[in-house]
Amino acid sequence: MKHVVKILTLLVAITALWFGLLQTSVIPRSHTGLLPIYFIVSLGCYGLLMVGIGLMYFPTCPQEALLLQQDIKEAKEYLERKGIDVSE
Repeated sequence: MKHVVKILTLLVAITALWFGLLQTSVIPRSHTGLLPIYFIVSLGCYGLLMVGIGLMYFPTCPQEALLLQQDIKEAKEYLERKGIDVSE
């Protein structure tokens, strides 16, 4: 939920800045039309950065890994009992 608030706050700030630039004519009209595209590209880059950081610091769960290995072993045994070859 925190990320949604951050993104919405950023969106409101960028929109206010864009309208401000349109009103004051600091940037030529031909460039202000591209600002939303730059914003969308920047937002995509931000999203990719957050995904990359999340993957870098992804917590390891050794207990869950053991449970997963046990589930895989049980599934292989079940399939072998049914006559399905699951050899590697």
